Amino acid sequence: MKRPKRDPVREDRIHNEAFVDANGPEEQVMGWYYYLDDKIRFPFQAQCIAAKAVSPLLKG
Repeated sequence: MKRPKRDPVREDRIHNEAFVDANGPEEQVMGWYYYLDDKIRFPFQAQCIAAKAVSPLLKG
């Protein structure tokens, strides 16, 4: 999978969409939860690119 280039305009749009009317950190977390719940479809294909000591995933 190729990582897309960083696009600050796109990131601001996503941030603003996720944080609509968020007052405080709890509402920001829930904003991300509902944003991702709406946008991500499971299961999805992913690839582990680095092994970490705390991760149960294997590289590859």
